[in-house]
Amino acid sequence: MKHLYSWFVFLLFLLASLTSNGQQAEKTISGNFSHVPFEQFASQLEAQTKLRFYFNPAAVDSLFITLQAQDVPVRTALERALQNTPFHFAIDDENRVFVTAGVTLEPSLPDSFFRSEREGNLANNARTTEKAPASAPGRSRYVREAEAKLYEIGSGSVRGGKVTLAGHIRELKSGEPVIGATIYSEAPSVGTSTDQFGYYSLTVPAGRYDLKIRGIGIKNTRRQVILQGDGKLEIEVEEDITPLKEVVIEAEKDKNVSGMQMGLEKLDIKTLRQVPTAFGETDILRVVLTLPGVKSVGEGSTGLNVRGGATDQNLILFNGTTIYNPSHLFGFFSAFNPDILQSVELYKSAIPAKYGGRLSSVLEIKTREGNKKKFSGSGGIGPLTSRITFEGPIIKDKSAFIISARTSYSDWILHRLSNNSFRQSAASFYDISANISHQLNEKNSLYLTGYLSADRFRLASDTTYQYRNQTASLKWQHNFNNKLYSVLTGAYSHYAYDITSEKNPVNASRLKYGIKQTSLQADFSYFPSSKHTVDFGVSSLVYNISPGSLTPNGENSLIAPDILAREQAVESAIYASDRIDFTQRLSLSLGLRYSLFNALGPRDVYQYTPGVSRTETSIMDTVRYGSGKVLATYHGPEYRMSLRYGLTDNSSVKASYNRTRQYIHQLSNTASVSPADIWKLSDANIRPQVGDQYSIGYYHNFRANTIEASVETYYKSLHDFVDYKSGATLILNHHIETDIVNAQGKAYGVEVLVKKLTGKINGWVSYTYSRSLVRVNAGTPADRINGGRYYPSNFDKPHDFTLIGNYRFSRRFSSSLNFTYSTGRPITLPLAKYYIANSLRVYYSDRNAYRVPDYYRADLALNIEGNHKVKKLAHSSWTLGVYNLTGRQNPYSVYFKSENGQIRGYKLSIFGRPIPTLTYNFKF
Repeated sequence: MKHLYSWFVFLLFLLASLTSNGQQAEKTISGNFSHVPFEQFASQLEAQTKLRFYFNPAAVDSLFITLQAQDVPVRTALERALQNTPFHFAIDDENRVFVTAGVTLEPSLPDSFFRSEREGNLANNARTTEKAPASAPGRSRYVREAEAKLYEIGSGSVRGGKVTLAGHIRELKSGEPVIGATIYSEAPSVGTSTDQFGYYSLTVPAGRYDLKIRGIGIKNTRRQVILQGDGKLEIEVEEDITPLKEVVIEAEKDKNVSGMQMGLEKLDIKTLRQVPTAFGETDILRVVLTLPGVKSVGEGSTGLNVRGGATDQNLILFNGTTIYNPSHLFGFFSAFNPDILQSVELYKSAIPAKYGGRLSSVLEIKTREGNKKKFSGSGGIGPLTSRITFEGPIIKDKSAFIISARTSYSDWILHRLSNNSFRQSAASFYDISANISHQLNEKNSLYLTGYLSADRFRLASDTTYQYRNQTASLKWQHNFNNKLYSVLTGAYSHYAYDITSEKNPVNASRLKYGIKQTSLQADFSYFPSSKHTVDFGVSSLVYNISPGSLTPNGENSLIAPDILAREQAVESAIYASDRIDFTQRLSLSLGLRYSLFNALGPRDVYQYTPGVSRTETSIMDTVRYGSGKVLATYHGPEYRMSLRYGLTDNSSVKASYNRTRQYIHQLSNTASVSPADIWKLSDANIRPQVGDQYSIGYYHNFRANTIEASVETYYKSLHDFVDYKSGATLILNHHIETDIVNAQGKAYGVEVLVKKLTGKINGWVSYTYSRSLVRVNAGTPADRINGGRYYPSNFDKPHDFTLIGNYRFSRRFSSSLNFTYSTGRPITLPLAKYYIANSLRVYYSDRNAYRVPDYYRADLALNIEGNHKVKKLAHSSWTLGVYNLTGRQNPYSVYFKSENGQIRGYKLSIFGRPIPTLTYNFKF
């Protein structure tokens, strides 16, 4: 059974058994029930009487009622309905009907029920007569005992005052925190949710409460408490195992309507694993691309374009550290091992005030802490990659480690291709992630994370490309009291690439680039009451960029060294936000972030002649700044505002506004993310980017919150982001501001999302209509593009449709389908050729005036799990999938070549045929 009820329920039975039975006997019902699900049967009885049914939905999902009744007493009807089943019922004097499986409730208390007050705990198990084994199905003995206890929290008695209950919610078997779990009381209606550490704080009037705990991937549970003062309650919950007949997701099931945040998408690892990908391995970035408002320029690219923003306008955080290149192997794989991940959150609008530095979105990736109970591991073997993960306790129940590694062996595929150039190519990557968590005491915990990735490839040439990410973070969580806690985070990020050429010793060279970021951030959360939350904090980060260096590679090389001057800057911020729930229907969140950016020397800053286009010939002076001297300062407020109003219990409207500032820019000659992209800091000649976004949405849940629907519309204005002059040179450019122009942009759109969360068939459907437009109308006429008119950005794709469907045949067999369609991205085409001064020239269209053909693709996967025996050496599964099921040759780009005096156009397709994959996964 799922629940054993507390001593209080038995006390009610003892005191009211005679009157209760008499009262209920007088109540009668009528109806013709033919193979009706028990939940529907209970609902109809509730409609005819004053009864209120309490049961575990998962326990009765296979129970169907067949009964004919005409003015039949309630007790008689229930006895007939439940005869020849393992279910029993009991009715108290408050018209509550408790339905249990395998257990008969007796209205009596054990002799040792009342304990001394010194023990401070009124908890004891109610006496039951077990008809099922001691380990009732689906519920461990520990959880059954915890649910049956009545916990007395605090000392003394608080009359009419407020008390605060705090603690952590952790998974029973591993000891890992449960993120986003809700703990709430129905009477009075108050609740809260856990943060990234599994921590919660709930402020309520003193008294007795029946607290319900829900969460993604955990079984529903409850705790009974008497709150007499501030105190702590550590809660351990069980992992949820997919039922045989359907998939039920109940965590925060009404958050779509009742939650304050809009433009927020949350994904857990179970959801991520259901979406088919190109090479059979779970890829978080590919799944994020299926969400409304998120696009990429084409196949084989992991760059995210969120609500009309460029790829550099997304802040990607991995346990608090910034990731500058989130992809492996030309963008075919994301840089994160799925086995170590716990959750992914994407903020598209109403970005919390604690985040800054990017205009479009924040993608926060969190890893698991590791198993604090026992040693375990998992892994997988695929056609291109293999991965392994180990985790276990360092000090049981106090500290744990988790480490994962992944590597590729893709050369065997390249060597089997018919093209001789490809057979001479090579490509490989690896990544390593590690995390250590340690609880010092009740008030202090430490979290250490390290990440390292490296790519190396050579494509049909003598040039070798290498790039790597290195990050580390240390977090210290400190609880001042139940209402106030802080998190101090120190982080380090380093991204670098080098491109070497060595085939010709005379021209052998090495091009290097690197960016380092060191940051310190202090975040505080204060909970004055269950309806009021205050967050505030400060942060500071230091940039150190090596913009590029070209050096000879070998003694015989005649390449002249060319090294750009370093760039340094400090970005600091202070923020505060306040959320208030005025009523159950009306909530308001206000936030303010103030950021300050200082570009530092040593640097030479060029000054240009006013009123003319910036070129090397228009330089009129050079100002030298010494080490640590401020050469440019930018600052300003960043506003955050969100409003929610509940129309009904199942629907609400939300609105938000946020202003963001970005002081770093990505410079790229390609439409997608490339390893050779560089990052440029704002300085005296390049201003920071500023964005304003307005959003409004309508949210509605259907069928008892099992189907979520939302419609969001937004408008975004962008200022001073960078675009490029025609023929711009971005690498090793000592005067990069001469090839950059400040652009304005606007983006707007409508996003529709429908999710089905329960049943054998589940998934989501999304549609997005959006536009992303750019205008360069400042400066001289020579600097203006398309005559100063708006033109589509490289990632302007008006229509985008995605279907993600999952069907579970049984507990061991399931299938997944992914279908996506989008408008082709814009391109610039050559229209004619002409001669000037006996020189052949090409005449091009206006920028991005044409489009490549539309894109659509279907993927299919079949998941086969091994048997579910509890005691076995390892649990395994197989994933068989086909990427691009129809074999459509979706054009990634269109390019042109001059052949025999004629210009010919060609389409480039990344995956032009179906790609079958087979992956073996295991866990021990």
